Amino acid sequence: MTMTALEEKWAQDAAEKEPTLDDAYADDGSLTVENIDQSVLDRIPKPTGWRVVILPYKGTAKTKGGIILADQTRERQQITTVCGYVLAVGDLAYRDTTKFPDGAWCKQGDWVIFGRYAGARIGLDEGEIRILNDDEILARINNPEDILHM
Repeated sequence: MTMTALEEKWAQDAAEKEPTLDDAYADDGSLTVENIDQSVLDRIPKPTGWRVVILPYKGTAKTKGGIILADQTRERQQITTVCGYVLAVGDLAYRDTTKFPDGAWCKQGDWVIFGRYAGARIGLDEGEIRILNDDEILARINNPEDILHM
């Protein structure tokens, strides 16, 4: 089957598309960190001192009732989320033994909960990251789907 000129253009654009943070999300909203291209990870700011870099949870594209959510709704949910995936931890994070006598509260690869307005929001590509202080992490969780997102 032959492609029209427009379909050929779309295919060419898709092949030349730069990798983005959005590539880590499946259609169902689940995050697959292995899908983040190394060039994207290299562009993410490296946390200094006691800071932690978080990739906010984006949420599912479809509700449990089957309603497909608009991209704008998902973006708003990502901005207001309190869950995220730890991408990187600064050199001095959790080193203060008087503040953290039991050791680190989280590490790279953990899902965490943080305050709704905590940290600095940084826009990258087609996504956003947050840079938080180490003491702004409230809890570790196993699965962001276990948390009710409003």
